[in-house]
Amino acid sequence: MAQKTKTWWGKTFVEALEGFCDPGRLSRGRSYSGSNRLKSFNIHEGEAIASVRGNVNPYFGVYKEPTYHTTVKLSPISAKNWSSIIEQIGSKASFVSKLMLNEIPENIEDCFKPVGVNFLPRSKKDCDWRCSCPDWGNPCKHVAGVFYRIAQELDQDPLLLFELRGISREALKQELKRSPLGQTLVDDLSEEDAAFPEAVDSYYTQPETQELPKDLSYQDFWQGHPSQNLLPNSKRSLVSALLVKKQGDYPAFWHKETSFIALMEEFYQRFRDKNQKFLE
Repeated sequence: MAQKTKTWWGKTFVEALEGFCDPGRLSRGRSYSGSNRLKSFNIHEGEAIASVRGNVNPYFGVYKEPTYHTTVKLSPISAKNWSSIIEQIGSKASFVSKLMLNEIPENIEDCFKPVGVNFLPRSKKDCDWRCSCPDWGNPCKHVAGVFYRIAQELDQDPLLLFELRGISREALKQELKRSPLGQTLVDDLSEEDAAFPEAVDSYYTQPETQELPKDLSYQDFWQGHPSQNLLPNSKRSLVSALLVKKQGDYPAFWHKETSFIALMEEFYQRFRDKNQKFLE
C-alpha cells in the first residue's frame, strides 16, 4: 500500500476499506489500479467509472482478453447532514484553514459523529460497487483496483472525497467562506495573493534615476532618515507556511514519501522559535 499512496488520507481510505472488505481480495486488486489495467477511469457525479482489462482464462471459457465495466460509488450524505457537518467544521480554525488549502484535517471524522454518519466508508452501506466480471467476490479484483485508484487520486486531490460523499468542493468552500473563521482566512489569502510580484519586461533589474532633495545631508543619504517608512508594515499570517501550502503537498520536484508541507511547517516553526524576539 505504501508504494501506491503517499498521503495519510489516501492510506486511511484503503485502511477503512480493509475494515469491511476481504483484505486478501483487496490487495489482489492493487495491480489493477495502474494504466496497464485501467483502460479508462473517470469520476462523474460522485461515481467512479472504469474499463478494466481482464485475463484470459480457459477454465471459465474466456479465450479472448475481456474488458470489464466497473463502477464504484460512495453513499452520498444528505444535504441536511452536510449543513450540520459544515457548521461543526466552521467552528474550528484549523479545520477551515486546512480545507481552504485543499488539505483534510486528521480528526475531521469528529465533525461527522454528531449526525451519525461516517466520512470514510466503514461498511458496505457506505458504498456500492458493480462489475461485469463473473467473480462475485467481496470485492472482485477489478473493483479493488478501482478502489486503489481512488486512493491514488486522493493523494493529488484530497477534496475529491467530499465530492464522492455528495458535496462539490465549490459548494464546500462557499459554505466555509460564510463562517467568521472562513471569512478571516479568505481575507488573509487575498492579502497573500496581493503580495505576489507582478510580471516585468526584463529578468534583470533596470536602473532608474531619482532626483534627490537639495537639502539632503550626507548622513541622511547614507543612514536614512528616522521618519522615512522604507518598509511597509505587514500583518502576521494566521496560517503558518501559507505560501507553501497554496502550492499543494507533494509538488513535482518532491520525490520523497514524507510530506513536503509537514517538513516546511516544522521549518517555519523552528524559525519562529529561534527568532521570536525579532518577530515580537
